Amino acid sequence: MPRNCFSKFSEAIKMVGFSQSHSDHSLFVQEKGSTLTMVLIYMDDMIIIGNNDKVIQDIKFFLQNIFHITYLGNLKYFLSLVVARSKAGIVISQRKNSPKILDDVGLFWAKPIDFPIEQNLRLRNVQGELLNDASHYRRLMGRLIYLTITRPDIMYYVNILSHFMHALRKPYWDAVFHIMRYLKNNLGLGLLFSSNNSLQLWLIVMQIRQIFLWQEELHQVTVYFLETL
Repeated sequence: MPRNCFSKFSEAIKMVGFSQSHSDHSLFVQEKGSTLTMVLIYMDDMIIIGNNDKVIQDIKFFLQNIFHITYLGNLKYFLSLVVARSKAGIVISQRKNSPKILDDVGLFWAKPIDFPIEQNLRLRNVQGELLNDASHYRRLMGRLIYLTITRPDIMYYVNILSHFMHALRKPYWDAVFHIMRYLKNNLGLGLLFSSNNSLQLWLIVMQIRQIFLWQEELHQVTVYFLETL
């Protein structure tokens, strides 16, 4: 969206009680009692989400009187995120993006595995052959980091491996390929937001022994898992 159009949109949406997010200026939020409504702008696309259908319809009618808007229906695809609805709830996944990543690195037909990392793996800063070109590794790590939005099961391992982008060695590549083969095991896996339960976040704290080594020192890591019940 051009800057002048975005400024006009911002002024208009604020007139009906929306506040612009400080962390993401493309997000606008309106809270009225128990009613929560959010509007997200990206380029020429707009997403409206809330817990009151009448409020959403009123906002759509308000915006249609100011801007030329084409209603595209319920959200199905946005920035590689696939949104699927059923009686069980809403599933958000990247089932179209995951195969593309595998295909780009030549692992689309690779044999899938059940675990994201090799058991008892030890990686050190000076271990293995030093590779000259790390550009492909950095690009792949960036795509995997985005994939963790809907695949929190690989988040810990991707975060660790992203620390090795400054001096790429072959064992790091092997570890990333291991994660890719794990993804092949279930390309459509995503996040389910159940329609039968209220959304509650439970924080589970676990102490685990870290599988990676930096500067020959073994660390203890606290991992936090967020569950929806």
